[in-house]
Amino acid sequence: MIRLLAVDMDGTCLDSRSRITDRTLGALRRAAAAGIEIVPATGRSMACIPHRLAVGTIRREGLYAGETYSAERHTEEPHMRRLHTREIRMTERRIPYLGKSRAAEDARKNRDLFRYVITSNGAQVTDIEERRAIFREMIPKGTALSLLDACRDIPVGVTSHINHEYLLQGRILVLLGHLIYGKDAGGVRWVKDMKKTVWESRYEVEELQFYFLSPSARRNVQEVLQSFPELEAAYTGLYVEVFAKGASKGNALSALASHLGIRKEEIACIGDGENDLSMFQAAGMKIAMDNAVPEVKEKADLVTASNNRDGVAEAVEKILRGRSKIEVDYVPD
Repeated sequence: MIRLLAVDMDGTCLDSRSRITDRTLGALRRAAAAGIEIVPATGRSMACIPHRLAVGTIRREGLYAGETYSAERHTEEPHMRRLHTREIRMTERRIPYLGKSRAAEDARKNRDLFRYVITSNGAQVTDIEERRAIFREMIPKGTALSLLDACRDIPVGVTSHINHEYLLQGRILVLLGHLIYGKDAGGVRWVKDMKKTVWESRYEVEELQFYFLSPSARRNVQEVLQSFPELEAAYTGLYVEVFAKGASKGNALSALASHLGIRKEEIACIGDGENDLSMFQAAGMKIAMDNAVPEVKEKADLVTASNNRDGVAEAVEKILRGRSKIEVDYVPD
C-alpha cells in the first residue's frame, strides 16, 4: 500500500504555463486525506514553491511567509542522528494576489496537504511543521566561491539558492525569474555580485546555476566543473544546475522515508525529467508523465497523461482506487 507520494513540480504537477489545475490539486488533497504523505519534490528553492500549494502550508494563513526554520547539520552519522540547529529566517514576502476568495479557499483546504518538502534538487528536506531540516547536502561556501571565481571570465548568468531564497545576479535574470516562475516568484531577489553575496552570507549554498550566454559557455563551464569532483551537474539547453555530490531527489526521499519509517515498496513518485530518475531508485512505484524524457518513461512502472492533461491527477486517482480495492478485498480473520 502506498504511504508516501513524492511529486515533481515543473513539467509534472504544473502545466506548460506553470499552473496547477483544480483537478490536480483536488486529487492531491484527497490523497492526503486518505493518509498518504504528499511530498513536493522540486528543483526550486522553498521561496518559489507553486503559490497554490504554498498558501496555508509554507505561507501561513495565505498572507505572509516570515517563518523561521531550523537547519540541522549532520555530524558523524547520516540522516537524523545527533544534529545541531541554527536558525534560518525566510524572507518575508506577500503571497502573489490570487483573488481573495480563491486564496482563502486554497489556504483553508491546504491545511493538512503536506508537511515535508524536498527542494533544490534534493539539497534539503524541510519539515515545515516543526520548522527544521531533516536532511541537508550543501555546497560548502569555500567550494562555491572557488567555482564562481573559476567561471568569472565565462559569459554566463549566475543564480543561486541560499537560505531558501532564489538569488539572481543582474536585473535581466530577475526579469527572467519572474517570467519563468510568474506568481511563484515571491522569493526571487536581485544581487549585484553573487561572489560577494556568498562570501558575506552565513549560510552554505543549496545550488548554483549558470545560464549560457554564448555558444562556447556550456563547453567552458563543463571544463571548469571537471576540477570539482565533489559537485554534480545537471545540464539543459539553456543552463546547468550545480549541487553537492550527495544532493539528489532520491537521496532526499530515502532520508525522509527512513525518518518516517516508510519502506521503499510503500513509496510512489511522479516525474518527467532526468533529475527525477534518482527518485525512481528510491520508490517502489515509479510513474512518468507522458511528456517525460525517454529515459524516465522507459524506467517507469506506469506512464500517465501529460502535464497539460492532468497526468498527476490521473495517477493519484489510480493509486486511490488501488488502495480502496485492497481495503475491500482484505477480510480480517
